[in-house]
Amino acid sequence: MKRRMVYTAGVAMAVSALTVMLVTGVFCKPGNGGVFGNGNASPLRSDSVTADTVKTQEAFRKVYELNKESVVYISTEQTVRKQRNPFMDDPFFKDFFPQEMQQKRTQKVTGLGTGFIISDDGYICTNYHVVAGVEKVKVKVVNDIYSADIIGFDERTDIALLKIKANSKLKPVYFGNSDNVSVGDWAIAIGNPFGLNSSFTVGVVSATGRRDLDLMGDSQTHIQTDASINPGNSGGPLLNIYGEVIGINRMIYSQSGGNIGIGFAIPVNTAKSVLDQLRQHKKIKRGYIGVQIAPLTEEIASQLGLQNTEGALVGQIVSDSPSEKGGIIPGDVILSVNGKQVKNYGDLVSVVENTPVGETLKLEVWRNKGRVSLYIKVAERP
Repeated sequence: MKRRMVYTAGVAMAVSALTVMLVTGVFCKPGNGGVFGNGNASPLRSDSVTADTVKTQEAFRKVYELNKESVVYISTEQTVRKQRNPFMDDPFFKDFFPQEMQQKRTQKVTGLGTGFIISDDGYICTNYHVVAGVEKVKVKVVNDIYSADIIGFDERTDIALLKIKANSKLKPVYFGNSDNVSVGDWAIAIGNPFGLNSSFTVGVVSATGRRDLDLMGDSQTHIQTDASINPGNSGGPLLNIYGEVIGINRMIYSQSGGNIGIGFAIPVNTAKSVLDQLRQHKKIKRGYIGVQIAPLTEEIASQLGLQNTEGALVGQIVSDSPSEKGGIIPGDVILSVNGKQVKNYGDLVSVVENTPVGETLKLEVWRNKGRVSLYIKVAERP
């Protein structure tokens, strides 16, 4: 069966109304005086094993309380061109259509998503695809609704920065460290799936460093989680058990459009550098060193004296680039950058692109069956 990637804001769908069907039953007055049920307290309330589980429950409640005023509801509006009925151009059938239908060629389409507050003066993080191409953005913070400006966005990482003018200081989220996230960690999502405001779901981190999930290329990594994420969750925070943001919920694998337990979030460490640049420059200035990478096969690794295929094999050097000036030559294998191991091409691209222009990187390369240290000053990608 073919898998399908769904961007969880439901970008392509028009959100006109949300119909909630409730199946009602018999409502009983709580208390011990009713006819039904055991009037005594459950014996599990005094069970030691259950008591330990209740501590986890309390931790979840604290995570929600910590973030409930920081996660926001985003609604958007845009004008789209309606597909014209081909019969309207037919001289015979044209008169069967009302005049206003023939003249009205556009319609308003609304969308929804999630965001979270990252500064007390009104900066908000969300996904780019939540606000892509829209004309109006409204942000609901608790019970207050504000018009938002799109300060900047980065399509490559799918991150957008919004700004609202609030009546008072807002409550920003706490940032965690996505580099420390491990498989099995608690993963908590807060968002607005299908317009259901402030929904709280819990799961675990299923994988880290997932690559090649869409057209963003192999340098974009994601955190995978089974915490329930659905259309409307896009742009909301993925939290750890301490209530810290470790990722931005972005998309799911799904055949139906609904959650099947495979969701993906942008690591918050990636987002932080992007958001800072968007605030300063309204665009992203990506780092560049000017190397072209070749496949590092087991045969080539053996010939070079390497024990495995980890690293980035330099195939060519761009003329007059930072790499040429810094002494990198074709045939070098880049093993680490600033002490961080480079396992493949994606690791190298990720580090270089997220390094501020003008900073110097320390590269450890494999050359002539030995390690060599080089220093490369990062330039802006042409």
